[in-house]
Amino acid sequence: MSTKILVLFYGYGSIVELAKEIAKGAGEEGAETRLRKVRETLYPELIEKFHVPVENTNDIPEVSYDDLRWADGLAIGSPTRYGNMAGGMKTFLDTTAPLWSAGELYGKPVTFFTESSTIHGGHETTILTMSTYAFHFGMVIVPLGYAIPEISSTTTGGSPYGSSHLGSKKGLDENEVKIARFQGKRIAQVAKKLSGS
Repeated sequence: MSTKILVLFYGYGSIVELAKEIAKGAGEEGAETRLRKVRETLYPELIEKFHVPVENTNDIPEVSYDDLRWADGLAIGSPTRYGNMAGGMKTFLDTTAPLWSAGELYGKPVTFFTESSTIHGGHETTILTMSTYAFHFGMVIVPLGYAIPEISSTTTGGSPYGSSHLGSKKGLDENEVKIARFQGKRIAQVAKKLSGS
């Protein structure tokens, strides 16, 4: 039986590309993956005013509680908003109290990823703020450490906390792709060990 990995994100640009690369990495490790997004919470007039490309994720299903129950391991990502996760992700995580009260995610491994438009715009603090969710659920937080050389040599995105993207440039660079793929492999490996699959 293959290990099951949920890659969950909020956003539309490079965060989607990171999510896809993490899912590819988990797949390379033999895991079955699901790519899911959280529901948009921005007001329609803001979406229109700021030309938010919501159509970029039309082909990706919205997450359900059953997706979280299904998963042996999770990767959760959000762009940074003032050094914190985006409101859409926070809103979704705030609704998961039924899973918390039933202990349904207890002991599952989880890893985090993000993107920010500036190098010091909150890559690490956003991952840290998302990780508090895992502490309350009793999940096993899976960081990257310095297990691959790209984490030490990157000048854009990626750190021992998790994969990330420097959003001031278009597209993921080679190091960011390698770090994201590694993160997918890493969460799949840990999930396999912990689930016994």
